[in-house]
Amino acid sequence: MAFMEKPSAGKLLLDDTVPLTAVIETSQSLQSHTEYIIRVQRGVSTENSWTVIRRYSDFDMLNNSLLISGLNLPLPPKKLIGNMDREFIAERQKGLQAYLNFLTQHHILSSCELVKKFLDTNNYSANYTEIALQQVSMFFRSDPKWEVVEPLKDIGWRLRKRYFLVKNKEQPKERQVLSWVDLGPDKFLSDKDLQSTVKLLPSLAHPYICPVTFAFTSESSALVIRTFNEKGTLRDHICKVKPKEQFLKKYCNPKKIQGLELQQIRTYGRQILEALKFLHDKGFPYGHLHASNVLIEDNACKLLDIENSLLGLPSYYRPYVTQFRKVNTTESIDVYSFGHLLYEMTYGRPPDAVPVDQYPSAPYTSVVSVLQSILSTEACKSGMPTVPQLLQTPLFSDVLLFNSEKPQFKITSKLKDALKSSKECLEKRLQEEQRAIHQHRRLTRAQSHHGSEEEKKRRKILARKKSRQSAYENEEDFSVKYNNNSGGLYMITLFCYSFRRGPVTPLPPPPPPPPPPSGSVPGPPSLHPPSVNGEGRGALLSSIQTFSKGRLKKAETNDRSNPHI
Repeated sequence: MAFMEKPSAGKLLLDDTVPLTAVIETSQSLQSHTEYIIRVQRGVSTENSWTVIRRYSDFDMLNNSLLISGLNLPLPPKKLIGNMDREFIAERQKGLQAYLNFLTQHHILSSCELVKKFLDTNNYSANYTEIALQQVSMFFRSDPKWEVVEPLKDIGWRLRKRYFLVKNKEQPKERQVLSWVDLGPDKFLSDKDLQSTVKLLPSLAHPYICPVTFAFTSESSALVIRTFNEKGTLRDHICKVKPKEQFLKKYCNPKKIQGLELQQIRTYGRQILEALKFLHDKGFPYGHLHASNVLIEDNACKLLDIENSLLGLPSYYRPYVTQFRKVNTTESIDVYSFGHLLYEMTYGRPPDAVPVDQYPSAPYTSVVSVLQSILSTEACKSGMPTVPQLLQTPLFSDVLLFNSEKPQFKITSKLKDALKSSKECLEKRLQEEQRAIHQHRRLTRAQSHHGSEEEKKRRKILARKKSRQSAYENEEDFSVKYNNNSGGLYMITLFCYSFRRGPVTPLPPPPPPPPPPSGSVPGPPSLHPPSVNGEGRGALLSSIQTFSKGRLKKAETNDRSNPHI
């Protein structure tokens, strides 16, 4: 079975979860319209930045496409008359900047293909639906028992993943869902090990993991088929939406949301933790837990997309995870993601921001204590509980599970070693990204503090203190030099006084002091620096003897000694 090569329209291993920031640097007015120059940056590195030029009509077109989300998007209104005035353009630029900030900071909209293409056309110019159809068609030619029923347009959040409702011609009434996806930046298994591991997925059996019907990988992409569930995912159940609707429409601003009852929270939570523990014990990395990756079937939760970590796909919560250096393993990612999921099951919506230290009023205090152990500031900084520790909490420890299916998943020791090595590489890349973000955050804080008014005042006061201290030290140095050279100053003054009365013969130097009497206690050492071979005094006498009167300027004397009458 051979897949067609993927067109080189974009970077194959680009991490789509790395957030983009967009700043409108300036605007330029032409005869008929105004263009806005936007500086876009991926991640924290300024080297990974570029500019795009957009008109207001481009913003308006994007906004119309995003209205399906049901959100109240803050796009500045249109203006037909006076839209070329300088003041209006400046005000509109501020409004468009606020609009971009809203899009890039919204967890779902920021990863939307429409927004990505608006800000980064070069990397997102490919038509992934067409690419997926081509490769799925190639697969059906090699295995003709499968047939496409209908494409499931944009039901997921990944840009490079497409879904199709398919059926097996031998079982025409049973619907299956086929997913096609590009390999991601965390793909560290060799092609051979990846194919061997993916082929084992249909043999995995667990009561709380959704079974895989068929799985196959090529050099650049993967294809997985599993049973389609008409009732949808856990998030569909919470938001009261239909599974086949578009992701933006379903989850951006759901009209009817409802948290689960306590018994459902306990049961579903226990089932999910049991599935995570099974995968961790097998050394199988997951890291992709969220409410849209949990199916509800016969009052039981089943994990979806267990192949994602093998294919190198970044986590749904990666933009959050990169902010916390304690969440640096696939196991800790699963625990952190479970905290988000538990919050959503309790309140019917995801948390607005993490860490979470203030919780809305909830009837279940036992749930809040578990949430605090995972999502609080202290937990994010110091560390979170493990999956076995969560299973021992009062919320889940006494939940009875009734299921006779025996879990099984046989992995060879060679593949276990390959999975372990791949997991270590995945975690290393995460830790490097966390370190870079941490350093960038520290630098940003330092620059912000350095430029604050309070810091400027403090630096001015410090500079004044240093200036005063320096002046005081200079005065002390001058005083010491004056005392040390008082003899020389006396001779110069005497000479100048005598010069006014006429030339005089220089006075002989004073005689040296008499030696101290024998046996007496020596006095303190002289403060005057010793002259070397009389060089200092000789230089002074030479300058006096070679003095020329012609070099002096004539001075006028104003005699005011006479008394005033």
